[in-house]
Amino acid sequence: MAIFRKNDTTAHAFDAPTAALEDISGDYTIDASHSRLGFSARHAMVTTVRGQFTDWSGTAHVDTADPAASSVSLTIRTASIDTGNADRNAHLASADFFDAENHPEITFVSTHVTRDGDDWTIAGDLTIKGVTQPVTIEFESTGSAQDPFGYLRIGFEGGTSINRKDWGLTWNAALETGGVLVSEKIKLDFDVSAIRNA
Repeated sequence: MAIFRKNDTTAHAFDAPTAALEDISGDYTIDASHSRLGFSARHAMVTTVRGQFTDWSGTAHVDTADPAASSVSLTIRTASIDTGNADRNAHLASADFFDAENHPEITFVSTHVTRDGDDWTIAGDLTIKGVTQPVTIEFESTGSAQDPFGYLRIGFEGGTSINRKDWGLTWNAALETGGVLVSEKIKLDFDVSAIRNA
């Protein structure tokens, strides 16, 4: 009978990463269909609501020898926000939050990249609703592979936390028991697959 340690089911939930490329330097196009730009927020101070953007694109230049020469650029269609609830999606796309009609895109452009082994730190400018603020995102390389179609891919996972009020996303409602309906702190998480350009 197999004996599992307490964390075995989470530590080995996925197959081990591959390493098809010794040097992942190059120009890449992010494969949004196999990536995720997600977020989560506390709701009513008791639960977490999660969502993602479903329409976005991006490019990256990776330089392992000179990480500072690396860069990332993302463009997100604001109205593609999806939390699994149509009414909530519509409210988030409205002028109360993202105002997608007047601000159809969210953008991120890196300003500085550093590397420590498989860990990358990407600092850049995040623009939401016409407001630009700096953010720093910590990423971990999850490997590289050549897929069955001949594409060379690299993967990264990362995340950060922001205060939505810094971008003018201030709508809220007070709770009778204290606190507010939607947390100001928003957690962002990224699972990125990128294809090296031919």
